[in-house]
Amino acid sequence: MYCYSFQIALQEVPGEISLCFSISGCPLQCKGCHSPFLWKEGNGRLLSSEWFESVLEQYDNLASCVLFMGGEWHKEELVRLLKLARKKSYKTCLYTGEDRVPEEIRDQLTWIKTGKWVPSLGGLDSKVTNQRFTEVETNKTLNHLFIKNQNL
Repeated sequence: MYCYSFQIALQEVPGEISLCFSISGCPLQCKGCHSPFLWKEGNGRLLSSEWFESVLEQYDNLASCVLFMGGEWHKEELVRLLKLARKKSYKTCLYTGEDRVPEEIRDQLTWIKTGKWVPSLGGLDSKVTNQRFTEVETNKTLNHLFIKNQNL
């Protein structure tokens, strides 16, 4: 599994400082995708356990969540890394364009964003989006956390 980029994310998981790993090789190739460079398998750096664990150690007590942008097409590798993150007391999240992921992945997640990108419907900050941000344990949809000026 290859990580195209690693960054600190502040908005993708509300209330969390997330270590965000963008995984290359996305098979969905959604029309209007803002990250088509993630379509090509092998773009970026090999996401080894050693590098991943060093990032977790570096941000211990600074970040609270590990976020994968994709990677569900590498089920075994993703599950292994999610387990490592949870063992280090990180919360976990997956952003996927799929509507469902295998239970083995879902069992390792605190949150999941599902749904293919449809430009006319917008993202999580749109009231008409097809995408859902869900707390896995309760199965509650938390899209309202992304919508600004809800009470206007």
